[in-house]
Amino acid sequence: MDRHGEVVTSAEVGDALRRREPVVALESTIIAHGLPRPRNLLVARELEAVVRKAGAVPATVAVIDGVPRVGLTEGEVERVATDPDMRKLGFRDLAPAMAAGVSGATTVSGTAFLAARAGIRVFGTGGLGGVHRGWTDVQDESADLALLARTRITVVCAGVKSILDVPATLQRLETLGVGVLGFGTDRFPGFYLTDSGEPVDWTVRDAREVAAVMRGQDTLGGHDSALIVANPVPPEHELDRALHDRVLAEALAAVEREGVTGQAITPYLLAYLTEHTQGASLEANLAAVRGNVALAGDIAVAWSQQR
Repeated sequence: MDRHGEVVTSAEVGDALRRREPVVALESTIIAHGLPRPRNLLVARELEAVVRKAGAVPATVAVIDGVPRVGLTEGEVERVATDPDMRKLGFRDLAPAMAAGVSGATTVSGTAFLAARAGIRVFGTGGLGGVHRGWTDVQDESADLALLARTRITVVCAGVKSILDVPATLQRLETLGVGVLGFGTDRFPGFYLTDSGEPVDWTVRDAREVAAVMRGQDTLGGHDSALIVANPVPPEHELDRALHDRVLAEALAAVEREGVTGQAITPYLLAYLTEHTQGASLEANLAAVRGNVALAGDIAVAWSQQR
């Protein structure tokens, strides 16, 4: 067990980092809050196995009893999956959680910060947060964006959640100086969909090309911003587009009708999609996460080899 400030890494992760071996960070909100029980625990174990199959060490991130941990034991993973009191922690919540001694699953912003603090360079997740629809009326923007603008980590994702304003999110990432690469595509993925309808400026074809871009970041220096690798969900696993558009429109109307606001909007919309697509959106989400985590493993291996 190693400490980086107050961040504790598991013995396996700490040893891999010292040896400059490949490590992939994994978020824990999908385990605690994103999936039904008991499937969430099965998926947590599956994702760690996917990283190992790629030749890297998995580092699932969470806060346990007030201690930020990078790399969880089997018992800690099970606790994240089963404890009903597990909080949801973004970057801004980490210090209060530490002071209060509480446990929580980390979001993209919380995971990215803690992973980078521990010295991990690659992070595999599902979809990023971003600019919410109707931003001109209610300026609601995910903390993910600002955190990634100041954190040197490579995030493999299936774009941003399609319930968000995707064009505005891409504009915001450009303003913040966060690089975006399309993996094998010149189109920005749409989370449940392979194509959001928006282009990306740069396309890479394999993990070695991503590692070369990461090396370029370090060579140039400058502010520590993230690199987003946008990896589309496989076409055979994407959500039917007509179904997606219809149910999303219904969900957005329901938000207005029921007066859902603030942080409650995203979980409400995601739950609505899951229910009204008879679980098809959840399966597309999981297919995307599996593909992203596998690619993150490949990138971590390529990065380790280049170093």
